[in-house]
Amino acid sequence: MTLSNSPSVYYDALVIGAGHNGLTCACYLAKAGLKVLVLEDYKSIGGMTLTEEITLPGFKSDIHAFGYSLATVSPVPDELNLKSHGFELIYPEVSISHLFPNNHGYITMYKSLEKTLESIRKYSERDAQSWKKIFDEYMRNRDSIVSMINSPPINPLIEDSRSDSSEKKVTTEALEVVGDKYRHKTQSMRSWCNENFESDEVKALFGSFASFVGLSPDDAGGGELCYLFSSIMQDGGNNVVKGGFVNLPMALANYLQSKGGQIMTSSRVKKILIENGQAVGVELADGKIIGARKLIASSTDPSTLILNLIGEDYIDPHLAKSIRRMEWGDAIFGIYLALNGPLEYKSGQEILSKTPQIHISPPGLEFFSKIYYECRSGKPPSNPLSIMSNDSMMDPTRVVTNEKNFNQHHLIKFLVLSVPYKIKNVESETGKENEWESFKDMYADQIINTINQNYMPNLTNSVLRKTIYSPVDYEKKPINSIRGTLASGAILPYQSGWMRPVPQLSNYKVPSVSNVYLCGSASHPGPGVSMAPGRNAARVILQDLGIDLRNIFAML
Repeated sequence: MTLSNSPSVYYDALVIGAGHNGLTCACYLAKAGLKVLVLEDYKSIGGMTLTEEITLPGFKSDIHAFGYSLATVSPVPDELNLKSHGFELIYPEVSISHLFPNNHGYITMYKSLEKTLESIRKYSERDAQSWKKIFDEYMRNRDSIVSMINSPPINPLIEDSRSDSSEKKVTTEALEVVGDKYRHKTQSMRSWCNENFESDEVKALFGSFASFVGLSPDDAGGGELCYLFSSIMQDGGNNVVKGGFVNLPMALANYLQSKGGQIMTSSRVKKILIENGQAVGVELADGKIIGARKLIASSTDPSTLILNLIGEDYIDPHLAKSIRRMEWGDAIFGIYLALNGPLEYKSGQEILSKTPQIHISPPGLEFFSKIYYECRSGKPPSNPLSIMSNDSMMDPTRVVTNEKNFNQHHLIKFLVLSVPYKIKNVESETGKENEWESFKDMYADQIINTINQNYMPNLTNSVLRKTIYSPVDYEKKPINSIRGTLASGAILPYQSGWMRPVPQLSNYKVPSVSNVYLCGSASHPGPGVSMAPGRNAARVILQDLGIDLRNIFAML
């Protein structure tokens, strides 16, 4: 669509989406002196870092993300001085615990490596030694890993074209190194866990990290994600944003506005307007036209950006084909509970009450295998993996408290990983699809009862109010949660690194419209609150504009 009507206002840069990545990108563009406007479809900013009162008034639930762990390796808070804009973290001594049913106990990861090892030793001395070895390796490679996350990905095809391959001599040692790296990147969670640990409890603890991004025990790449997520958490902890995760995008918004940037909520972009292969503005759903002098950056999902906002008239057919065959991964299911008091645990009461997040499952990996078999057969798992966020125990400001009894009110969330977007009739193997709306309450009660029976014996009697989100509900909040997923594209070997989201878009650019960029979690390094996709996209954009990056980024 071309610019048929003159815009009422122009900006140097328009950013679509006011989640943490879109706002991060916008902040760096504004820091470089550009006049920036961020357009957000939803009524408020936040994206996947929303915090809302969805159970009871005054009870502030993080809708998606809760633990601030991946972002501990981000330079963004320091480079933008977010602390001066209202950003504050809580630093628990405990990072996560994995709770096993009945008398199987629990394992806890602390910020202290020695305390983590002590917890693992309850189940296996060998596994404690193995984790120390793994984490020591991470620390030796930490600088390169942090740089990899916070830099645009390297396309090996481009790198290879810069040198004469005929002059290369491949040694046996070089082949071994390349082979080891390839194995490490593609190793499954099951293979990695079995290679490094002997205890079923320890395997469950570390294996559950792959489920954060919907990878089953046998999906390629799960092992590397277990290694990265667990090592980063051991290194930096699992911190909590005071007052709710939305205070991260709020701090970014405050920084942006301090540099003259603006934000418009309830402003859905209908089309990107294009003339002569260049984006010149956007049309909003209400018909308003806003001009863009230099560029447009989008943190929405790539399908919406390429097929809807730009449109197939302006893109290569091969790119459209690649976008249509993107895989989105498994959906999520959420249970938000306002409680009338603190929870009781069958094991580890003192420690678990201080734990930001608790993984809840039996020991071993076969539990995970059953989850993914059922999910990918179209059935909600009968005993799913639930990740509990201990909202108010970590941050009392999340709830309205009774002055006479601080412990009277609490707030938790169970994020249930890997459920089908479309479910089959639960009464038969081949039944027709059911609507989530008619099934979600029954499914939530089933999960709550299972947790009450096996893990937390006072859970059902503690519930004041519950709010249930199915994949269909998540798809509406925000709208780029395609098919009720978190990742803006499944994390697969062919949708990761320089191939994320698809190879044609791997450098944050849209090839046929030279001034449109991607800046969301659909791009490297992917999902999770890291702010890296937004920051990396800003690097690419400012470099294209010929702006000296050394004045903008402390870490390059």
